[in-house]
Amino acid sequence: MFDLNNFRLDGKVALITGAVHGIGYALATAMHDAGATVVVNALNDESLQKGLAAYREDGYTDIHGYICDVTDEAAVQELVASVKKDLNASIDILVNNAGIIARTPMIDMSVEDFRKVVDVDLTACFITSKAVLPDMIAKGQGKIINICSMMSELGRETVSAYASAKGGLKMLTRNIASEYGKYNIQCNGLGPGYIATPQTAPLRQPGVPFNEFILGRTPANRWGLPEDLQGPAVFLASNASDFVNGHILYVDGGILAYIGKQP
Repeated sequence: MFDLNNFRLDGKVALITGAVHGIGYALATAMHDAGATVVVNALNDESLQKGLAAYREDGYTDIHGYICDVTDEAAVQELVASVKKDLNASIDILVNNAGIIARTPMIDMSVEDFRKVVDVDLTACFITSKAVLPDMIAKGQGKIINICSMMSELGRETVSAYASAKGGLKMLTRNIASEYGKYNIQCNGLGPGYIATPQTAPLRQPGVPFNEFILGRTPANRWGLPEDLQGPAVFLASNASDFVNGHILYVDGGILAYIGKQP
């Protein structure tokens, strides 16, 4: 029998990395509204306090915040242990949301800058997943959601490091599903399209070439909103997705299915 309660997250602890603004913020509030106890992290105290203040302003007064560099394995292990101690519960849902991008032509990009993007966007997801998996295995259930990208499927000028990392994250997602599915752990990806955020506001003005480029290649004929990702994320975090594993759910308005408007 179909039960809407299967989409609820009551009693679950969800860690959303880097969720002090933007897409991560939208996912954290959605999971909170679905009943989860929400934990977020930031790289430094200034960023964390700014994020927690934004949550409080929107009425979310019980978001748990920690400072943690997700590329530092020892720090991540300490974060996971602290959450378990402070909440008297281990992490049920991990959302690997923290990420960076560097837009530099490949031949002009230093190896150090390439590695930095891969470290944050791919290696950190390995580190955090590795840290939460033992408790998930012990409980016989768990959800890992990796925030992928259309660049998990496509290349584009100036984003060689980002596309490499997000393509790798797609395969890490599938490998975690393959290796740990037997423990009732589901690992899936969420692939946002072009999302309207304050950072993209200058690009979204009528007549701006990039705005016309995106609208012309998106069947929905609009930019996505952070809210468009909330339902899919809650689905992937809930019992409703218990037989969905190793899948990348693209929330892109159809752009990956479309060749673009005829001239």
